[in-house]
Amino acid sequence: MNRNLLRASLVVMMAAGLLGGCGAIGKTTDTVGGWFGFGKKRVAQPAPLTEFAPKRQLSRAWTASAGEAGRGVFAPAVDGDTVFAAGEAGRVVRINLQNGNEAWRVDTGKKLSAGVGVGAGLVLVGGLKGELIALDAASGAKRWEVALTSVVVAPPAVAGDLVLVRTGNGQVHGLNAADGSRKWLYSRQLPALSLHGTSALTVKDGLAYAGFPGGKMAAIQLANGLQAWEVSVSTPRGATELERVNDVVGMPALDEQRVCAVTYQGRVACFDRTRGNLIWARETSSDSGLAMDAQYVYVTDDKDAVTAYDKESGRAAWRQDKLANRQLTAPLALGKYVAVADLEGYVHLISGEDGSFVARAQADGLVRATPIDIGPGFAVQSAKGGVTAFKLN
Repeated sequence: MNRNLLRASLVVMMAAGLLGGCGAIGKTTDTVGGWFGFGKKRVAQPAPLTEFAPKRQLSRAWTASAGEAGRGVFAPAVDGDTVFAAGEAGRVVRINLQNGNEAWRVDTGKKLSAGVGVGAGLVLVGGLKGELIALDAASGAKRWEVALTSVVVAPPAVAGDLVLVRTGNGQVHGLNAADGSRKWLYSRQLPALSLHGTSALTVKDGLAYAGFPGGKMAAIQLANGLQAWEVSVSTPRGATELERVNDVVGMPALDEQRVCAVTYQGRVACFDRTRGNLIWARETSSDSGLAMDAQYVYVTDDKDAVTAYDKESGRAAWRQDKLANRQLTAPLALGKYVAVADLEGYVHLISGEDGSFVARAQADGLVRATPIDIGPGFAVQSAKGGVTAFKLN
């Protein structure tokens, strides 16, 4: 059994104990990693940082705090000139994008599992017991709260007057942004074991793209929750349930023509966005995710190498493998560059053209969540709860 399967096995047993009393996971599914904070643990020693001559200067613009992530994976979200962030203990903060000053701070009184989502004047966070809490973005006042069918496993998404929420039992909830009432429910059967539960939704042109355990990705119609199409990003292989763990990880990445996704123990693949026809696929395994820009699809694999695939042909253009076993996040495509963060809080800026190192800086500790674009620059949220904005000089 390889190190990732061994990790999955151990976490399955621990996950069953953690959630057995709160109804967060169905009887036939043990969801692993993600909000439990066990995804990305490695046996191998992280590669030492290599020296290089910086091509750009990367510096901290400001820092703020949202509270520790605990078992969760929390990412900040940007909306206009504001950054919102949350932590496991229930704190939600509104931060000025320009200087890092707090505009408000709210204690929801709930143990949180996922956040944050923003849109329609709302800030949305999910709870370990299936709560979805909507706060007023301007004031922090609670607008509404609803109880869902299972633990919220990814930041909610907002599309017009619709709030989209993923829960740990394989469901996607379409809710009314005004009051949280249900508009529709999309549900699918999950495999016995899964490594991740935090694949977030990507929304565009009336469709929500969702990746699932078992290597599946579906396009869901926002108007009614019906499935427009479903594809196999990859197919589970192996003799045992652990060997067959084959989740879609991270957010699907898309442009006007294609949507791409990557799986653990599977492959990266791109499909026609409207019909789901396969464009290309390449064998790889990721427990982090991918990103896309005008030229490439970037994947952080489970050995913590970052590879750039030509998005038209799937040809590998370059591979940066000098960060092995550093528990890298999924990549953020940022103009000419790609940003990833690691277990020691280092953020690495890589050239999108050839994969060479461009700049490096450090946050306040382990970063699990993908960096976010705050234009200009980017921000990360550490497991300690620190939100750090970086700028290029």
